[in-house]
Amino acid sequence: MAEHHEEHHEEHDHMNIPKYIGIFMILVVGTILTYYAATIDLDFIFPGANTLVALGIAFTKMTFVMLFFMHVYWSPKLIWLSVLASFFWLAIMFAYTMQDYLTRDFGVFTG
Repeated sequence: MAEHHEEHHEEHDHMNIPKYIGIFMILVVGTILTYYAATIDLDFIFPGANTLVALGIAFTKMTFVMLFFMHVYWSPKLIWLSVLASFFWLAIMFAYTMQDYLTRDFGVFTG
């Protein structure tokens, strides 16, 4: 009976220890880059450039964690579809938030 179940078991080319360490080092470098980006004033480019750089680095780190540590890279198409749908939903939420934020007048908390 156990032999029948082993026939349908697929072997995936998952991560080994050196690959995990490589991804970990990418995350460490991303953390250091985020720190250094926060110490440099990038407002000469446009106001809020530091936030955009930090979010870009955070998005890159999140992508590595999701793809490799959460094994989405080796997952079936349905998992990929749910991941893409969650990013689409996140983009909708950001769009509504920015629509509200950008259409407000100057108030107590803004100059």
